[in-house]
Amino acid sequence: MALLNFRRKESAAPSRDVAGNRAAVEAFLQGFSIEVMPRTAEKVEDFRAILPRGTRVYIAHIDGTPIDEMVATAKRLTTDGFAVMPHFPARIIPDRATLADWIARYKGEADVKQALLLGGGVNTPAGEFDASMQLIETGLFDGFERLHVAGHPEGNKDIDKDGGDRIVMQALKWKQAFSERTDAKMAIATQFCFEAQPVIDWVNRLAAEGISLPVHIGIAGPAKLQTLIKFAVACGVGPSLRVLQKRAMDVTKLLLPYEPTEVVAALAAHKAANPGFGIEAVHFFPLGGIKTNAAWTSEHGGAAAVPAAQS
Repeated sequence: MALLNFRRKESAAPSRDVAGNRAAVEAFLQGFSIEVMPRTAEKVEDFRAILPRGTRVYIAHIDGTPIDEMVATAKRLTTDGFAVMPHFPARIIPDRATLADWIARYKGEADVKQALLLGGGVNTPAGEFDASMQLIETGLFDGFERLHVAGHPEGNKDIDKDGGDRIVMQALKWKQAFSERTDAKMAIATQFCFEAQPVIDWVNRLAAEGISLPVHIGIAGPAKLQTLIKFAVACGVGPSLRVLQKRAMDVTKLLLPYEPTEVVAALAAHKAANPGFGIEAVHFFPLGGIKTNAAWTSEHGGAAAVPAAQS
C-alpha cells in the first residue's frame, strides 16, 4: 500500500516554526474547542487541570452510546465550568420523541445550551431524520444559544457522491439563511485536515458563495502517525492526507508523534495577514489522547490556554 511504502529521503523540507510566529499562533488558538466521548472523558481525572476555563467541549455521540452516559458526561463538564456542546447525529436518532427526550435531558440535567447538528456517520438512517436541516426544522432547538453544523473542506462523498460539493453548498446556504432569521449563534465545525492550502481555498470559496457563517476549523491533535492514517482514511480526509503520506515515507519521522505545528502556524499566519478570513476558532480532535492534545495547546496557546486550575 502506498501509505506504507517507506523510504529514506535525502533531505526533508524545512518545517514552519510555531515559535517564529508565536503571537499569531496564540491569537489563532484563543477560544479553541476540543472533542471528547464518554469513554475518553472517563480517563481524565480533572478537566480543570488540563483545559482553560470556559473551553467549549464537544461530546461526540457514536451510534450505540447510551444517552445516560452522554448526559452524565455533559453534567460533569458543565459542573466544572465548561461550555458543553453535544453532538446530535440525525441518522442515529429514531424519531422526534427521542430527539425531544435527549434535548430535555441535556437541558434539565446538564444545563446544555449548545449543540452540534450533523448528518451522522451511518449509511442507513435509524428513523425519520437524514440531515441536520431536518433536526433544525423540528423547532426543538429553539432557545439554544448556539448551534453548530458540520463542514468538510475536502468534500464529503457520502453527500456529494460525484466528488463535487453542489449538495453540500446548497445545504450550507440553507443554514446561512436560517442563521439570518434566528437568534442562535451559528458556526461551521469542520472535519480535520492536515494542510493549510485546501482549508484556505475552501473558506474563500464559502465567502464567494455568500456563506458567512464563521468556521471552526478541525485540527487533529498530536498522535502516532499510524493512528492518524487510520482515522484519516476512515473519515474520508482528502488531498491533505498527502502530508501524512510524505511523513510515512521518511523513516526519520515515522516513529515520532505527529503534531499540528505546521498547519496551525500556516493558518495562523494567513489569518493574521487577512483579519477578515472566515476562520473564527480551532476545534481539536484529540486522536492521540485528550491530555496529550491539551498539553500541546497549553504549550503553544499562551495565556489564554492556561488550564483553569492554574489560572
